[in-house]
Amino acid sequence: MHGYELRKRLNTSLGVFRAFSYGTLYPCLKTLVIQGWLIEETAADSDPPAAPLAGRRAKIVYRLTAAGKEHFEELLAHSGPDAWEDEHFAARFAFFGQTSKDVRMRVLEGRRSRLEERLEKMRASLARTRERLDDYTLELQRHGMESVEREVRWLNELIETERTGRVERPSAEHEHDNNQENGGRPGDRGTA
Repeated sequence: MHGYELRKRLNTSLGVFRAFSYGTLYPCLKTLVIQGWLIEETAADSDPPAAPLAGRRAKIVYRLTAAGKEHFEELLAHSGPDAWEDEHFAARFAFFGQTSKDVRMRVLEGRRSRLEERLEKMRASLARTRERLDDYTLELQRHGMESVEREVRWLNELIETERTGRVERPSAEHEHDNNQENGGRPGDRGTA
């Protein structure tokens, strides 16, 4: 797809976690081309011919190569510490539908472990410094701890769902029924 289309799709999929600018996207695409994981084609090579606009160059379309697909599959199979760190977790989670269950479990459990460590450090730090902090700083600390606690609860639910092979969504009963029919994994929604 075109860089514009790719950026739009990435921002739709991951925008809550990270926004992609053209200044970030295009250098990354160029690196992937150099690595041999993508190829560049002009839109004219891949689309039906369109009337050229004077003074405008053809759009470049990026396609995944066989080596790129193989590399992507290797990345999906990786479940080491960088997969559950803040910088990479959201992107990894976005591809869980294409990731094996054992890898998903390792990533989820690693992320939970990392956050539990962070939570313990936050609690210890707050206990040591509580008297020296003003009310607003204390409130900010409390907010940060609640955010981490909330993510740990969410991860616990995801891990339990992975273990049992079921999905519970009390707010969407019909969607829940469809998920059950399709093996209970997020993203396996049937059609009504």
